[in-house]
Amino acid sequence: MTVKQAIRRAFERAAPTYAAAATLQKEIARRLDDHLDEMKIQPARILDAGCGPGIGFDHLRARYPQAELIGLDLAQAMLQQARGHAAPPSLFGRLAKLWQSVPEVRYVCGDIEALPLAKDSVDLIWSNLALQWATDLPNALRQLHRVLRPEGLLLFSTFGPDTLKELRAAFTGLDGYGHVNRFIDMHDIGDMLVHAGFAHPVMEMELITVTYPDLKGVLRELKEIGAHTVVEGQRPGLMGRREWRQLSENYERFRCEGRLPASFEVVYGHAWAGRKDKLDDGRQVIELKIQRKRAGL
Repeated sequence: MTVKQAIRRAFERAAPTYAAAATLQKEIARRLDDHLDEMKIQPARILDAGCGPGIGFDHLRARYPQAELIGLDLAQAMLQQARGHAAPPSLFGRLAKLWQSVPEVRYVCGDIEALPLAKDSVDLIWSNLALQWATDLPNALRQLHRVLRPEGLLLFSTFGPDTLKELRAAFTGLDGYGHVNRFIDMHDIGDMLVHAGFAHPVMEMELITVTYPDLKGVLRELKEIGAHTVVEGQRPGLMGRREWRQLSENYERFRCEGRLPASFEVVYGHAWAGRKDKLDDGRQVIELKIQRKRAGL
């Protein structure tokens, strides 16, 4: 099984429990939406890249009610949950939606690293906590740039290197395998945005700490949102009882005021597509205007 297949399978299985467990994801979506307050953009078409069960739909619908919304996710089961989230709950809701002529949401099962969308086809890309799952982030950013129209906006959140640092420390020296994913520094993401063709990238970071009663609570929530899949160096088998006991003892060193902390370094970024006078491979396009001289008499 490839890494991509493992990620898809994890989110397929987590689809029924994701929305209920995704308290942090919902809060980050709210904060991501706040970033749009200062953006002068009225998009006709929006792509929610990695939409999951549709957590971002309410924010995007409230801010841009007349825009066409595309929800894209790697997992088909997540799109099924998103359809339920976007559906009007009552006859009154359906009539109100019809009266206001709100465009229907389009659902696309696809990979951010190989977007099944046309070039220059969307005005705004919103991506909440999805880019950290890209196995080739530079390529994913090139794909996002490709589908953005000139002067279009990319707005995203992702996780930085200090995410789950307590859990990573607790696993250190346990068995030599990777149990917590490595996340890319925001400065490196900024460089990748420039290389992908984006203009004026802006990066921000904040550290959010969530507390749990025990280690089981940490691991249960990660599984319920599909975030337990390890991209690199994953152990081929299950840990034994002795290793689990050692892991629990290691994590207990971080207990504070009766709770176990889990840190999340949240990275926010936005960038503009610019004039898009480069080819997809990064080469600059220079327009030459050649005028034919008229011979004098």
